Amino acid sequence: MVEQVIAKTLHEKPRGSTHWSSRAMAKSSGLSQSAVVRIWRAFGLQPHRAETFKLSTDPLFIEKVRDIVGLYLNPPDRALVLCVDEKSQIQALDRTQPILPMMPGVPERRTHDYARHGTTTLFAALNIATGKVIGELHRRHRSQEFLQFLRTIDEAVPKPLDVHLVMDNYGTHKTPTVKRWLARNPRFHVHFTPTSASWLNQVERWFATLTERQIRRGTHRSTVELERAIRDYLASSNRDPKPFQWTKTADQILESIKRFCMRTSNSGH
Repeated sequence: MVEQVIAKTLHEKPRGSTHWSSRAMAKSSGLSQSAVVRIWRAFGLQPHRAETFKLSTDPLFIEKVRDIVGLYLNPPDRALVLCVDEKSQIQALDRTQPILPMMPGVPERRTHDYARHGTTTLFAALNIATGKVIGELHRRHRSQEFLQFLRTIDEAVPKPLDVHLVMDNYGTHKTPTVKRWLARNPRFHVHFTPTSASWLNQVERWFATLTERQIRRGTHRSTVELERAIRDYLASSNRDPKPFQWTKTADQILESIKRFCMRTSNSGH
């Protein structure tokens, strides 16, 4: 009976639903709901959960992975490795009614609707060795703003050091103006991540922490308030920076992706 529950969970769907609930499985299998829950827990089955994925189709995926992971695990001497990206269209949102504060036994509550008060863009460069972030806010998100941020990085990094930039293939990073500036500044070396592989850029994890701790539950009545909150978080993060520890080698990453490709190619879809 345990085997039947597992097989049904993995290979069948209930009528009129996309996934099993413990109640539906109990009715279908003749077991109690608590027994179904125990079986699922014992075998690590969670029908109520679903995750997303996307495999990169970049023809130079392997070369780019080896290049960037090599920078993380063996940074070059007399050089700084910076993970660069923009968090664009950050919205200044204010709730339509006052927030009800948390009380014992009652979580903080807020209205589901909100009022928009403009957007801003954060340009950030994460130093993989120290965890410190060079940040700059702009109201627009064009190559002009990105070029200004490159100049900010140039001023912040001591001149004797080379600068290795890990960044994605966004159009503003590859305009003729940016290319000319990089050609005039040979100490800058650009390493592009593969398409659809933002997980290779460590600054994306820093952006996620910023969103979780400062933006998602924040209320801002203007873009100025939002930018002040982001600057406060940036200053707080840089006072006690903690670099991310990259552990997987390029071979381990490629082997993991190989296993995943074999699973999806044999899935029948």
